[in-house]
Amino acid sequence: MTSYEFVSQARHLRAERETLLLLLAFGDMLGLPVLPPYYALRLLPYMVPELEAWKRRVLRERHPLENEEFDLIEM
Repeated sequence: MTSYEFVSQARHLRAERETLLLLLAFGDMLGLPVLPPYYALRLLPYMVPELEAWKRRVLRERHPLENEEFDLIEM
């Protein structure tokens, strides 16, 4: 119970970093070419299982106040 908040925050931070890595490597799938295709192709075999979930997560419509930082419970 005491470490739940730390674990939750660590998972959230890992998900943000993973999203950033996938965006840098495979941003051309969304129309944002950042990294040369050679390096993206080298990473592709390791990232295939996460690509579909990542595309759904990135392209999903969001409400501006959906972020946890604006939660009123923590105030």
